[in-house]
Amino acid sequence: MNIPQSSFPRVVIIGGGFAGLAAAKGLEKQELQVVLIDKHNYHTFQPLLYQVATGGLEPDSIAFPLRKRFNDVENFFFRLTEVTKVNTEKNEIETTIGNLEYDELIIATGSTTNFFGNTNIQKHTMEMKSVPQSLNIRSLILENFEEALLTSDLEERKALMNFVIVGGGPTGVELAGALAEMKKGILPKDYPDLDIRQMQINLIQSSSCLLKGMSAKASEKAEDFLINLGVNVWKNLRVLDYDGKTVTTKGEDYFRAETVIWAAGVKGKTINGLNEECVIERAARIKVDAFSKVVSYNNIYAIGDIACMTSEENPYGHPMMAQPAIQQGKLVAKNIIAKLFNKEQKAFIYNNKGSMATIGRNKAVVDLPKWKFQGVFAWFVWMFVHLFSLIGFRNKVIVFFNWVYNYIRFDRETRLIIRPYKNKKKLGE
Repeated sequence: MNIPQSSFPRVVIIGGGFAGLAAAKGLEKQELQVVLIDKHNYHTFQPLLYQVATGGLEPDSIAFPLRKRFNDVENFFFRLTEVTKVNTEKNEIETTIGNLEYDELIIATGSTTNFFGNTNIQKHTMEMKSVPQSLNIRSLILENFEEALLTSDLEERKALMNFVIVGGGPTGVELAGALAEMKKGILPKDYPDLDIRQMQINLIQSSSCLLKGMSAKASEKAEDFLINLGVNVWKNLRVLDYDGKTVTTKGEDYFRAETVIWAAGVKGKTINGLNEECVIERAARIKVDAFSKVVSYNNIYAIGDIACMTSEENPYGHPMMAQPAIQQGKLVAKNIIAKLFNKEQKAFIYNNKGSMATIGRNKAVVDLPKWKFQGVFAWFVWMFVHLFSLIGFRNKVIVFFNWVYNYIRFDRETRLIIRPYKNKKKLGE
């Protein structure tokens, strides 16, 4: 890996997401050698991936180079690679570019899409956990409309213009709202020779409410917003299979659709080498104690989506969201520093700052610990929070001006097929 030897303890962080980045920030300017490892050379602001997928933002406006964030930090190193295994006996990680010893290891690998073992669904549906996947969705949406222009088969045209989103969490709700706004104000201008009224947006949720985990009022209001936008909301309906053409559900309902986006669940992105007792099979998350230490290890930590910190009040661990990840990353950095100076470490206490989701223009729902509200003001709050949370001044400026332009012009300039998806799919890439 070409990491120089140092007299300072070496802390290796696997993953440059919200948790890993927060931990790396907390460790900078310390007498430590910090090595950050990720398979991408950038941090992705995942809450805005749906806007890339629907042409609202350029992909580089929600990504920030990891090297740039730390290019003036001494004893910091970044390596672009994937970790294949943790050798706990040797205190060493194995990667695709070589092995590296560690004194302290932080696992912040995040989460991946959970298909619940259904190989057909995994093969044929789209997922949206990364910038490349969002670009694939954007290309597929636009390619389907281009194909719909050319076909004379009415059933095929309907399937090309039928979109199914599985999962009624924030990702599914926000994506459905964005597609509905495209249908209302953008696609009729781009495709005047298509009857855009035939476009169907179906949001399927297996439980009885959307935005599970938020308040009942937020769930009801989000559903009202979506229905008013023309989205077909299906509740208490479970998707069983998808063969690339037809979505089969547990019931009499089925959908012919060329585009199915799976947002129905996530699971931890585990690493080989840890004891089996450390991993919770149900969600593929790593068990940690109140200090984020992996069970049965003294120098290995897990934070963010991959970590499952259970308690009597919280038997399933903290939600797999940005805020718990950031807070865990900050605290684990402080605890590692405290450990090096033989000081007392602090247990993690999650400060729930609330949750929110936007359904489109002037429509959002916000649940704060002491205040819950919906509508236009909630939409402005959602925009401010997300804009403030972006990394990099340039990204904040670009996203802000994109939002202002899109709001004034009711337009989305980046509806470009830069990397055709269907051709790649035909070639088996």
